[in-house]
Order: sequence, then structure tokens, then C-alpha cells
Amino acid sequence: MRVLGIDPGLTRCGIGVIEGQPGRTPSLLLADVVRTPPDMETGQRLAAVERMLVQMVAEYRPDALAVERVFARRDVSSIIGTAQASGVVLLVGTRAGLSVAQHTPTEVKAAITGNGRADKAQVGQMVMRILDLDAPPKPADAADAVALAVCHLWRAPALARLAQAQVRRELAEGRVRARTLAARRARGTQSVGTQSVGTQSVGTVGTRAAGTQNRSTA
Repeated sequence: MRVLGIDPGLTRCGIGVIEGQPGRTPSLLLADVVRTPPDMETGQRLAAVERMLVQMVAEYRPDALAVERVFARRDVSSIIGTAQASGVVLLVGTRAGLSVAQHTPTEVKAAITGNGRADKAQVGQMVMRILDLDAPPKPADAADAVALAVCHLWRAPALARLAQAQVRRELAEGRVRARTLAARRARGTQSVGTQSVGTQSVGTVGTRAAGTQNRSTA
């Protein structure tokens, strides 16, 4: 399985591509950072990120794309740019028909180091050990992107099983609702039929009573 990991950002967008399968040492294919000038217009910066991602998808042909889920920070200006870049990543991945997943920083840190509060240096060291590298990928944004890819590679089978279980549960719930609705309709039809029979009987009795009264009068 080949995974493209993206640590989204406008100033620095981390990229990591790995290939492997759970239980075996993955291979690192790419660890890099794409930068856009802060003085460039936002739309142009996002377009540059989009072009870069399209190029990476075409060149490395990943099976899945993993991107960091945006979370609240105190620096509002920073999170806005990150969210904008993340949206572009999600768009490119979905448009390319890839399996797209989002992982929080805590999930990635816990998967890589066993500690959801690990710092960037610890994440980089563990990425180095997991991939059997001589040194951690640099800069830190590239290491984060590689960590995202590794996290998804390890979690993908579990996520797939959860998705399948959700589909089965929804199908089962749909069948239950369909049976319940059918039963209600059947009961409603029976009630209407009973009411029709009752009305017809009353009308017959009334007619007979009138006929009897007429014969008595005659």
C-alpha cells in the first residue's frame, strides 16, 4: 500500500510518501516541503499547493491520502491558512479517486510514539526508527507528513473494518425500518377493510328495518 501524507499549511506544506504494509518496515519514497511566499495572494498560494499535490499524485500514484485534521489553536491567522490548505488537499485527493483520511495530531503521535503529547523531536526520532533511516526526515514538517502516512498505513485495516461494520449496521437498521413500515401499512390496510365491512353491515340492517316498517304500514 502506498500512502501520501500531507501536513497542510500555506507557508510550509509537508509531504511524505511511504510504501509498505502493516507488520513490516515501510519504505520511504519522499519527504519534502513545499513553500509559498507569505506576500503572495492567498488564492495564488492555494493554487500553487493544488498544482503541487496534483503533480505528486500523478508521479507517485498513491493508494491513499492522509492529511492532518485541523484543530483549534490560539493563533487564528495560522489555523485559517492551515484549514484552507487542508481543504485543497481533501479536494485533490477526492477528485483523484483516492481513499482520503484525516488524523488528528494526537492520533498520529500516539500511533508513532505511544504518547499523544510527544513533541516534534520525539516524532522525528520514532519515524527514523520505524523506517530504518540514518536520520529523521527534515524539516520537521516533512517528518510530520511521513508520520501521518505511517499512522494511516497502520490504522487503515482497522478503519476499513470499522467502515464495513458501519455499513452492515446501517443495512441491518434499514431492513428493520422497512419491515416495521411494511407491518404498519399492513395493519392500516386491515383496519380500513374492517371499517368498510362494518359500514356495509349497518347499511344493510337499516334497509331491512325500513322495508319491514313499510310492510307493517301497508
